[in-house]
Amino acid sequence: MSASISAVEEGTSGIVIRQRGRLDYEQSAAEMRAFTDARTPETPDQIWLLEHPPVFTQGQAGKAEHVLMPGNIPVIKSNRGGQVTYHGPGQLVAYVLLDLHRRGMGIRPLVSLLEEAMVATLETFGIAAHPKPDAPGVYVTRAFDGIQPETRKIGSIGLRVSRGCSYHGLSLNVDMDLEPFTRINPCGYAGLRMTQMRELADDISITQASEELSRQLRHRLT
Repeated sequence: MSASISAVEEGTSGIVIRQRGRLDYEQSAAEMRAFTDARTPETPDQIWLLEHPPVFTQGQAGKAEHVLMPGNIPVIKSNRGGQVTYHGPGQLVAYVLLDLHRRGMGIRPLVSLLEEAMVATLETFGIAAHPKPDAPGVYVTRAFDGIQPETRKIGSIGLRVSRGCSYHGLSLNVDMDLEPFTRINPCGYAGLRMTQMRELADDISITQASEELSRQLRHRLT
């Protein structure tokens, strides 16, 4: 996805799907806040699909000790929930700008919906994944090195709710450089290892992942 793309697709559900390309994190955060502040009870919900240039983001609960060696990658404070994470090219980000009050939906059901959409997306590509009740996100448990099974994280969630409306959302590792995750304690968990779709299935592009995740989210939000 290139930075110049801002394609818009509106389904019969009234949800607007926007392909935003590669977008600076601070710009996207400012645009989400502006959209949420300006929306009315009649504003259609939107989902933004995009990638970010390399960046570490610290959630509201973020602790400095979880940022180990950021090096030349910027660390930006975010108003989403959660701890520190990494975004970079090849990671699919979906921001969900939803009127939760209008939908009669709480934050926990929204987290579950996002987890289910990622699990279903991964299943489409032959990847078995699961959520964890004590740690939001999506995980893969398998013998990665051909020895003992271990659990690695493939999808993360961080949200904010303002005036009954959500923004921020999820990130799904598709085909990216995972090394920057070793410079932090991902989501505040020391030793947590990450994985991605490319390691678990052949010939997966971020475009394919974006199309499938969009379909899964729309299916659950109609």
